Amino acid sequence: MVLSFRGEFNQKVDTKGRVSVPADFRAVLADGDPRCPEIPLPRMVVLHGPHLRNCLHVYTIEAMAEIEEGIRKLPRGSTERKRASRMILGKSWDTEIDKDGRIVLPQRLRQQIGLSGEAVMVAMGDYFEIWNAATYDEVEAAETAEWLEDQPEDFDPLSLIDPPGDEG
Repeated sequence: MVLSFRGEFNQKVDTKGRVSVPADFRAVLADGDPRCPEIPLPRMVVLHGPHLRNCLHVYTIEAMAEIEEGIRKLPRGSTERKRASRMILGKSWDTEIDKDGRIVLPQRLRQQIGLSGEAVMVAMGDYFEIWNAATYDEVEAAETAEWLEDQPEDFDPLSLIDPPGDEG
């Protein structure tokens, strides 16, 4: 069974850009890193760039390998492959969690999302997002409120997905 990221965590960011990765997320990262448990410090890939608007995306090593395989399937020399390569491979940064469960986010990545003081790490299943806490609260509240306005009063988000075993 493949583990997935779940939950939302607020984490302090120090002046050097060090931030703790929640233990639950570290377990998923370790599960998605082929060199773990032999080397107990899991690696991860952080995507950044203007296309992400306000947050960073963090993938396991195995999830990023799947993404890279998808890029390799695009025709060589095609505009789509060049764009995907530049926006994904060119805007990715590999790092490793230290023995204290932290990563150090480079200043350029912190600046991109206006990160200082407190980060929010939000699970997205096969990846997680890193946000400036204030920006996340603002964006998430606005997006949720706007979307829920269009839903019936008794709306259940589980209705958006097929039940297990349902072939649709």
